[in-house]
Amino acid sequence: MNTPLGNLLKKIHQDERGAVSIETILVVAAIAVPILIFMMKVGFPYIRDNVFKKGMDDLIGESKNAYDQTWETPNNFSN
Repeated sequence: MNTPLGNLLKKIHQDERGAVSIETILVVAAIAVPILIFMMKVGFPYIRDNVFKKGMDDLIGESKNAYDQTWETPNNFSN
């Protein structure tokens, strides 16, 4: 291939300057993806069921207590 396009493709194909960074990214991804999958399968249900649900139950309970207390206090504006 002695055409300008062929020379450009040959030049691009022989250039390996970014190969190390691509390999590093692939290694990091190969390590990170299984960890993320494990965290989504095991960690998220634990957080959802134990931490988030408990926090929401506490919030609902406290809001009910606050609502009940507002109706139990005497009205200061009536004479």
